[in-house]
Amino acid sequence: MNAITIVGAGLGGLTLARVLHVHGIEATVLELDASPTARAQGGMLDIHEDTGQAALRAAGLHEEFRALVHPGGEAMRILDRHAVVHFDAPDDGDGARPEVERGALRDLLLRSIPPVRWGTKVVGARPLGDGRHEVRLADGTAFNTDLLVGADGAWSRIRPLVSPAKPSYTGVSLIELDLHSADARHPASSALVGSGFFFALGSGKGFLAHREPDGSLHVYTALTVAEDWHTTASARSKTAVLQHFSDWDPRLRALIADADGALVPRPVHALPVGHLWPRTPGVTLLGDAAHLMSPFAGEGANLAMIDGASLGEAIAAHPGDVEAALTAYERNLFPRSASAAAASAAGLATCFAENAPQGLLDQFAA
Repeated sequence: MNAITIVGAGLGGLTLARVLHVHGIEATVLELDASPTARAQGGMLDIHEDTGQAALRAAGLHEEFRALVHPGGEAMRILDRHAVVHFDAPDDGDGARPEVERGALRDLLLRSIPPVRWGTKVVGARPLGDGRHEVRLADGTAFNTDLLVGADGAWSRIRPLVSPAKPSYTGVSLIELDLHSADARHPASSALVGSGFFFALGSGKGFLAHREPDGSLHVYTALTVAEDWHTTASARSKTAVLQHFSDWDPRLRALIADADGALVPRPVHALPVGHLWPRTPGVTLLGDAAHLMSPFAGEGANLAMIDGASLGEAIAAHPGDVEAALTAYERNLFPRSASAAAASAAGLATCFAENAPQGLLDQFAA
């Protein structure tokens, strides 16, 4: 194996780099962000036993990961638009889906590998033959690599090398917001959300929230709106967003009204369920670049990490044979991601169905 280039320093790309490093194989990780702290890394993640945790074991980091787990974070509460609690399960401590802060998990991975090349924007790549590729950077330079991995997210610059597919809008947009120091500053909202994950759902809209280790509440307000809605002033206006919840319980409306800081709208996109591509010499994808899906099955970060671990182990198991490694990796990648994408699409439909939250309650009952 000669040069391996990983485009993207998200959880998937970093897990790949770490597993390769464990096996004595070095790779170059390129990241558009100027530094690890260039932007917020999002809220909490539940790390699943058979995917995210399996990846951390392959990376030799599972014990360090356990030290980052947020106690009580596996609690779950489901409400309707009248703030009636229909499901309230405490964290039973079994550790099957522990909650961890995304930024802390990313930092753990970053500390475990050689330095990432920050501030490096990939603008495109082209095949050179024999599985090698030329990678072009925004500064006008270019270099060649023997194996190119697109771990660069929803709008991947590497995906066009293997697939014409592009993400499409799911019909749902999320508005991120925070309530800081919730116990002291927002006690009613703190009590409403509880210690772990929280749903309050109705037809075509709702709230998803979780408590973070610093005591803040991270809230996602969900709306069924037009694809370009996030570009309008209404998407950042408390008054405008509250109009969508005019007949909801005041305790739920307070999650928006009392938000600290700006509202951040995020349209939810997804690649087609079952997205795959023909074996293309010298290049592959992982994470959102391969199987972008809605967050309504909690699989995105977990899949990215198991993708990275699986690819790293396949490369280590086939020294000097890139095509054998990529064939073995994709053979497992495609059915795994298709199943999760189908569950995510179904989860979105269930959460915002006309009778919500009944469908979600039925799932938990089953």
